Amino acid sequence: MKILVLPKPREGVPLEALQPHVTAEIQAVWELYAQGICREFYTRANEPGRVVMMFECATVEAAKETLTTLPFARLHLIDFDLIPLAPFMGLARLFQAVSEEPVGQTPR
Repeated sequence: MKILVLPKPREGVPLEALQPHVTAEIQAVWELYAQGICREFYTRANEPGRVVMMFECATVEAAKETLTTLPFARLHLIDFDLIPLAPFMGLARLFQAVSEEPVGQTPR
């Protein structure tokens, strides 16, 4: 299952509290990438310094458990919003309206 992971600052935790642990956090995320758990990671263009990650886990609970291993989480410096994703099936309606003509041929 694909899970969108949105790390967010914990209320009352100053940015300076994270700084000493940044290297360990990046190394831990890299380990998750090497394990195939963190499939993608991005910097948020609208909020410099914030990231977004895409996890591949069996369940949301498994993703939550994995996130507890990250240094920022272990130190209670950040929280996460997790959004489970599924394939978008809305496009199927477009194909249901198409006639049974072979692909590449225009209906007469």
